[in-house]
Amino acid sequence: VQLQASGGGVVQAGGSLRLSCAASGRTFSNYVVGWFRQAPGKEREFVGAISWRGGSTDYSDPVKGRFTISRDNAKNTGYLQMNSLKVEDTAVYYCAAELQGGTRRGSDYKYWGQGTLVTVSS
Repeated sequence: VQLQASGGGVVQAGGSLRLSCAASGRTFSNYVVGWFRQAPGKEREFVGAISWRGGSTDYSDPVKGRFTISRDNAKNTGYLQMNSLKVEDTAVYYCAAELQGGTRRGSDYKYWGQGTLVTVSS
């Protein structure tokens, strides 16, 4: 499956952005979709993930309660709604997909999008 993330940009602290992850090539609903981010000078970290049909989500502690992951399998698209953004949320955000589910390890995700930059200004 090929993935393309979009929707990044510059937003003030406290604002919101919605990222999209458009999939093509294979049956999107067969894949768990994960979101990761990498801030400058830092390692990539897990943001959250959503199960194949969207019935289950998992979030890292730094974003829990502020970010919401969803998906529309009919549109082959996943979403990351980011609210109450903080300066420390500044990063390149990636969507990824894998078949098995239940993992926060980036190395378990086989397919990756190209990343979209989110910059949160103070």
